Amino acid sequence: MAARPPSTPADGAHLHPPAAPAAAGVAPLVRPRPWAEREWMTLLRRLVRRRTALFGLLVVLVVMLAAAAAPLVAPFDPLEQDIGQRLREPGWQDAQGRVHALGTDHLGRDILSRIIFGSRIALLVGLAAVVISGVLGMIIGLVAGYFGGRMDDFLMRLADVQLAFPFILLAIAVIGVLGPSLRNIIIVIGVSSWVVYARVVRGEVLSIREREYVHAAVALGSRHWRVLVTHVLPNTFTPWLVVATLDMARVIVIESALSFLGLGVQPPTPTWGGMLADGRVYLSTAWWLATFPGLAILITVLGINLFGDGLRDTLDPRLKV
Repeated sequence: MAARPPSTPADGAHLHPPAAPAAAGVAPLVRPRPWAEREWMTLLRRLVRRRTALFGLLVVLVVMLAAAAAPLVAPFDPLEQDIGQRLREPGWQDAQGRVHALGTDHLGRDILSRIIFGSRIALLVGLAAVVISGVLGMIIGLVAGYFGGRMDDFLMRLADVQLAFPFILLAIAVIGVLGPSLRNIIIVIGVSSWVVYARVVRGEVLSIREREYVHAAVALGSRHWRVLVTHVLPNTFTPWLVVATLDMARVIVIESALSFLGLGVQPPTPTWGGMLADGRVYLSTAWWLATFPGLAILITVLGINLFGDGLRDTLDPRLKV
């Protein structure tokens, strides 16, 4: 009797392996991290824990909102003059029942409205000058720190010359030739403030270029510009951002000083420095003319500095909260 052949699977069964039982041997899907655990939320929580930084951020937001919505927020036209209402004390109410919360100046203009519109000039000069000087300093710092050698020596000696030259003399010379205007003020401050950014970025690049991933990228044949943009630049952005935040307060003070000297934006455009210059003559008779613009500068600069300090402490990985 012939031997019975071994049992074989049905035709086509070998093409379809038996299905595994449901939920058997299947690796569970990894749940994505919730949004509250993301890195930017962690940084935000660290920033919120710092009350001084939170206060500074609140001040900056209020000033920015007031500047953006100045026509809606200001109770009066900042250029409207009424000699009959000149030098009115804070809280004075006119015949129409309108209240001048901070009083009027020597030409009868509402001080509160002029301060609100003056914040536009201060923030515009601050942001524009910081962008110009920050980008210029970033480029110079990257080139000097990465390539080194004669390029580094030349750029750093140029920075030393820039630091040795008094800024006020440079501003007076340039504005005396070009004329006082908003554009010229931004150019003068922006071009003359790149040194701090360049030195900070250069110091970071000197450390970053010695890291293993940078050497690996160069060994793999990456071009220098690609290494700078892909590997070096992202790691220098954090200190650059902190310097830019703190430098904006300095730029606002410089713009106010130039306006005080008559080298800034010319009247009748309201500026905080110009209001201080107008009020210095009336310090003994109308103290509010210079006091409230000075407080606006003080509070704004203080808020920016507090926010910048908190941002530096939050972004510094060496500091734990």
